[in-house]
Amino acid sequence: MPIPTALSLPTPLWVLGTGTGVGKTHVAAQLARAWAAEGPVSYRKPFQTGVDRPDHPEADATAVVGPGITVESHILLREPLSPLAAAQREGQVLDLEAAATWCLRPAEGRVLLEGVGGLMVPLAPNRHFLAWATELQLPCVLVALGGLGTLNHTLLSAEALMLRGWRIEALLLNPGADGTALEVAQENAELLRGFLPLRVEVI
Repeated sequence: MPIPTALSLPTPLWVLGTGTGVGKTHVAAQLARAWAAEGPVSYRKPFQTGVDRPDHPEADATAVVGPGITVESHILLREPLSPLAAAQREGQVLDLEAAATWCLRPAEGRVLLEGVGGLMVPLAPNRHFLAWATELQLPCVLVALGGLGTLNHTLLSAEALMLRGWRIEALLLNPGADGTALEVAQENAELLRGFLPLRVEVI
């Protein structure tokens, strides 16, 4: 289902998730394709783990590839773990300052950035993704599952973002990621609207 708000969303924009497997890349692909109909799009993923072939930086984002869309990756790690754990397995220390500069560099057209895992996935021994990304001062959409457990995970994630001053453009429930019936996802969306001052959509 297309994302109704796609063309009205700002750029640059983060696609963040309440956890792993909620459908961030699926949402990013829909947004990128909607934007590409209006002009060039740069899709950027600063951290990728579980990449079997680092010589193919687009390997984990093939769903986003399309006309007018440039797919770019920065830090590629082999193990399907958090960036910190995967980097430690390879004897690396992630250069988070360089990653921030990479994310913010100019581009022709719109820029779409995708997070990694959940909001507080570790990047360094004392630094998680949310603390790092907050310093970039960019807005986001938050992607969540549609079914059981999503209320707690979503409210915790949204509160963590809002407490750090993030501008959340939309909360997108993705029932396709966990096989939730559409009517259940819609019920959860309505419940979340009662708790959050956000646009909440089922996609």
